[in-house]
Amino acid sequence: MAALPVAQLRARSVTDHDAIAAYLCTDRRYAAYALGDLNSAARGRCSWGIAYDADDQPTALAMHHDGLVPQPLFLMGDPDGCRAILSSVIKPRDAFFQATEALDVAAAELYELERATVLLRMVVDAQGFVPTAGAAQRLTAADIDDLNRLYQLGFRAGFAQAILDDAVYYGIRIRGRLVSAAGTHVINRHEGIAVVGNVMTHADYRGHGFATMVTGAVTADLLDEVPDVALNVHADNGPAIAAYSRLGYREYRQLTERLGRRRSGGWGLMRPIREAMRITWPRDQR
Repeated sequence: MAALPVAQLRARSVTDHDAIAAYLCTDRRYAAYALGDLNSAARGRCSWGIAYDADDQPTALAMHHDGLVPQPLFLMGDPDGCRAILSSVIKPRDAFFQATEALDVAAAELYELERATVLLRMVVDAQGFVPTAGAAQRLTAADIDDLNRLYQLGFRAGFAQAILDDAVYYGIRIRGRLVSAAGTHVINRHEGIAVVGNVMTHADYRGHGFATMVTGAVTADLLDEVPDVALNVHADNGPAIAAYSRLGYREYRQLTERLGRRRSGGWGLMRPIREAMRITWPRDQR
């Protein structure tokens, strides 16, 4: 797509659910997380911006989770449109960018971007899914303490019981101990997509295929409700990619995640001072 002249692009804040959903659904496998957030209880904490061309057709979208610490900022569409949104509509001081390498270029003009984590978006549908046998069991609210212990989140800082009421989680127990689990990050039944996540096997029990079993069980339940299921995996995690591939997941797109700090404002003004402090302070005073 040829770059549009900046004068032909207009970016504005958007709250209309249907307008946001319509654009996200132009590539809903890529926008799976954003579609889930659009219909989630947290939707009130999300800000949305869309860029439009001279014919009032949408060319790009950005979504930012509001919060005090760096929050996810999702980019989609034309790089020039994303740049227009970040210039005038969605302008957090710092954010955790979730995009593609091409869209990182648009953000880089306004943000100092740290080194990217490269992920693969993998997807599966009912036709491609390969069920796996195993002893995975559906988890309920009664399992929340064991789940938090597995994730090592602690009971106060961990997941609330409600996640096991609202989302699909499966686990495997060995002699009563929960040693492996997988769950659901987001689900949008109206748009027909869900995202699997929080796949974890205790270090003492890896190498037995438990992660494949619990992921397969979650995926099977989700495919009874939606036509497409997605997940993210680190691009250098060969064993995990192989396990998901055995379930029928296929690579859809390469993604990037990275922290960005806006070039103007507090972070930009403080950077020379921070760098000088890093150079001159003795190590034991840092």
